[in-house]
Amino acid sequence: MTRSFWRDRPVLVTGATGLLGTWLTRRLREAGADVVCLVRDWVPQSELVRSRLIDQVTVVRGDIRDRDCLERAIGEYQTDTVIHLAAQAIVGTANRNPISTFETNIQGTWNLLEACRRSPGVRSIVIASSDKAYGDQEKLPYGEDTPLEGRHPYDVSKSCADLIAQAYAATYSLPVVVTRCGNFYGGGDLNWNRIVPGTIRSVLRGERPVIRSDGRYIRDYFYVEDGAAAYMLLAEQLHQRPDLAGLGFNFSNETEVTVIDLVNRILRAMESKLEPEVLNQASNEIRRQYLSAQRARQMLSWSPLFTLDTGIDRTIAWYRDFLGAA
Repeated sequence: MTRSFWRDRPVLVTGATGLLGTWLTRRLREAGADVVCLVRDWVPQSELVRSRLIDQVTVVRGDIRDRDCLERAIGEYQTDTVIHLAAQAIVGTANRNPISTFETNIQGTWNLLEACRRSPGVRSIVIASSDKAYGDQEKLPYGEDTPLEGRHPYDVSKSCADLIAQAYAATYSLPVVVTRCGNFYGGGDLNWNRIVPGTIRSVLRGERPVIRSDGRYIRDYFYVEDGAAAYMLLAEQLHQRPDLAGLGFNFSNETEVTVIDLVNRILRAMESKLEPEVLNQASNEIRRQYLSAQRARQMLSWSPLFTLDTGIDRTIAWYRDFLGAA
């Protein structure tokens, strides 16, 4: 990251109250960027609000499905760089409420891209896709040439948004790139049904952590501060290298981890002897999934800043403070 590059640069961040959005906004502000955050819901417990980081940014209250709002915000604040994170990101919610997930994740993405297309001042757009956009594939790890074949609502929403971003790059020469990251974890995630915050909270309360699946699902876990740094690197590189437009980039520690192994790592780090409760109730979820980050390493000279265990330690420290535990 080049601090001089970001100084006073107008950046729009959608989804700023989410896990990645908060850490990215903090990092952008530390680099001197002029940040505008699109905020739909007021979430007092979100780290953006709780840390008073929200006092350092311009807030546009609106919904990603409202293209007029997006176009106004981009135009009035002379946006140069757009980082699109806003999404309905919970798999279980997507299974229960597919229409609202499709509207937010797919329609929201084309609204943003169309607003950018109509705003000539925008020079760099980073769209958050997901490793779930690849669907369930036999060949592991997933590379960027792996087909986008989501089958269930959340996965499909990400496959579609990903392809729409590529279409805007190919058809309209829009300066847009796509990220496909593993499962984000880190301080500030208030979705307690996710395995990392749920496990840490359970242990701090002296309760057995709950694993919804059979514990053998393989995932890619990616620390959120690494994610924020990767997004900024990619946005900066796109400014300088128009040939990146239309490409997707996997970001990953390239470590395959089962859910039970992740929970046990957290238990060890917290010096807990609690045994996890395995419910074996997961449905419509991909069994084995992890990513190759070779393209990012070769084309962007990128590498993660944190190991899985270091990320877990930092995450536990955040929740100890947040939940008021010793």
